[in-house]
Amino acid sequence: MDTFKGIQAAAFRFYEDLEENNNREWWLEHKATYDAEVREPLTALLSELEPQFGPAKIFRPNRDIRFSQDKSPYKTAQGAFAATQEGVGFYIQISADTLLIGGGYHSHTPAQLARFRAAVDAPSSGEQLQRIVDAVAAAGFAIEGEKLKTVPRGFDKDHPRAELLKHKSLSAGVEVGQPDWLSSAAAKDEIAARWEELRPLVEWVSEHASP
Repeated sequence: MDTFKGIQAAAFRFYEDLEENNNREWWLEHKATYDAEVREPLTALLSELEPQFGPAKIFRPNRDIRFSQDKSPYKTAQGAFAATQEGVGFYIQISADTLLIGGGYHSHTPAQLARFRAAVDAPSSGEQLQRIVDAVAAAGFAIEGEKLKTVPRGFDKDHPRAELLKHKSLSAGVEVGQPDWLSSAAAKDEIAARWEELRPLVEWVSEHASP
């Protein structure tokens, strides 16, 4: 395994070009660039972060176009996910103009969602989550996730954590652009620091909304 040396500007240029040439012929002509500038650096990075955050999966670059009107065959971003359990963990993504660093609770079963809502409703665990979310937002992360428009049935519409109850998934992310540190080995520590800021959110969900 190669040592991680950073993510270079060529990775972002690859996705800039892919947005204009999203077809199989172009991809095959430039696959060596994808491997060298995107997949290999990400693989090295995630390997070095594994002792701290666990193993990560790099997502397939191909889009599932079976039920989509958009038949572009390739994703215009490369994501990877270090799961602490099913649907919960830490996320990173390279696209044409930015590196996204995030984490949280990305998918749910009905039983998982029920446990999540019960924990948000309960004063002790719910207030703990509110403090975590407030701290994550104060650190510069956008609070995201699939949400209902209204508080779910069975809960008071004036609940003190009404906004959290609306969430069907709960995650946080920050786009850092292309900072100078990203092209050096120092990127590992910068990304790890951001993931550590998200660890309380990931751990809360792991404890209170596990599959």
